[in-house]
Amino acid sequence: MGAEAAVDLDLALRALADGNRRAILRLIRSAPQPVGTIAEDIGLSQQTASHHLGVLRKAGLAVGTREGTRHLFAVDTDGLAAVRSYLDDFWPGKLADLKTAIESRQEDARG
Repeated sequence: MGAEAAVDLDLALRALADGNRRAILRLIRSAPQPVGTIAEDIGLSQQTASHHLGVLRKAGLAVGTREGTRHLFAVDTDGLAAVRSYLDDFWPGKLADLKTAIESRQEDARG
């Protein structure tokens, strides 16, 4: 996994299991956002939004930075890359199974 090795995959997948956290990631993927904006846009209290952001940060899926007095949150692309890498490992096997099934059908149609 390389640079993504620091991401705890179990924590990341558990974090992604929550719909509010996925909504937060969609909101912060294009630009860093302060907690107040995130809470308002998602329809959560600031305390609840902060909790979800803490889970996302601990899972390696979000990062927080300070800009003056504001605390901005953005997607941590390394964390998402680790999750994607894990999920991508499933595709070659499935594609090979699909290829075998199609080739088998083609042989049956010819023979």
